[in-house]
Amino acid sequence: MIRGGWIITGSWPIATERPGRLRARDSAALATSVHLICRPRPDDAGIGDWAEVLRELPRRVGEWMGRLQGEGVRGADLVFACIGPALEIFSRYVRVETAAGEEVKLPEYLEKVWEVVGRSALEQVLGTAEAAARNGALGVLEEDARLTALFLWTLQSTDGHAAEAEDSGDEEPEEDEETASHGRARGPVLIFDVVRRFAQPLGIGLQQWEGRIIETAKGAVRLLPVTERARQLFGAEGAEGVALRLEREAAMVARSPQGILFPEMEVEPPRAVPIKGRAPRVAGADPTLSPERQATTLDRVHAAMLLQASGRTNALKTLIRAEQERGSDFLRLANALSALYPVASEEKRLLDAMLLALPR
Repeated sequence: MIRGGWIITGSWPIATERPGRLRARDSAALATSVHLICRPRPDDAGIGDWAEVLRELPRRVGEWMGRLQGEGVRGADLVFACIGPALEIFSRYVRVETAAGEEVKLPEYLEKVWEVVGRSALEQVLGTAEAAARNGALGVLEEDARLTALFLWTLQSTDGHAAEAEDSGDEEPEEDEETASHGRARGPVLIFDVVRRFAQPLGIGLQQWEGRIIETAKGAVRLLPVTERARQLFGAEGAEGVALRLEREAAMVARSPQGILFPEMEVEPPRAVPIKGRAPRVAGADPTLSPERQATTLDRVHAAMLLQASGRTNALKTLIRAEQERGSDFLRLANALSALYPVASEEKRLLDAMLLALPR
């Protein structure tokens, strides 16, 4: 359309999809159809300056995101509806060039659009520091927290049925060989390309978190439920064993909780994923990654949720007390995730119950 001489002036999401359909379960299926609004480009349209286009992009996306959110548009619908207004900046020119006179192609511009949308989302849910951070910047929440927040933000539903989607309808999704033998994998899912488009420009390395907070298979990325992370966080003895040690050694833990919590940070062993016509590939296999890893703020929040699930109140209070002494990141992330998890999810129930246990 741009090559054909049109300016894309806006994009409006129009509700056209059935909220209870199977495709919408635990995924970022659009609840709307996004319609692009176009106008003919004037004959005297000039050449755009790449630096000026990039300066205008965050303001334009921010304005449109605020407008759409005020009208109840959320998640993936919001992401794709923001692409139209962003394209207006680019499509108003015959072409866009850098200061060196090189033409900027549309795919390169769209990468910038995804980055701006991702940073705007992070600023809303975690704060300005996380929105600006990349490549392990100090003083902000770690990559896994930012990736999880973006994942859950994208899964928000415009139609408001996200919390009920898992239980709506009587049909069951078709099971393949793998899910039939191991049970249907739980946890929210996004198309790999959507996750990559958000993570890459923000400096989030997906491979680093494979098998730890995400699982990639068949072109989709699954966010691992908290319950699947118990062995990683607590080791072979599990939450019960760690809770007993926390309760016995409460005085020591208040000063240094790291030695008892997350004793090994075990990562699930790589799992062979069958691909038709090819040898099985190993999900999460990366020889450069060590099985022993430093616990992150997200790890500590998930550990607290698992202690809440096991009913170990004293151990939970000990952990929370230690985290409050550490700083504000634990509580900040827990509150952000509570706002992002679907209302009927087990994760939100555990988080809200855990937050109620905070000392007043």
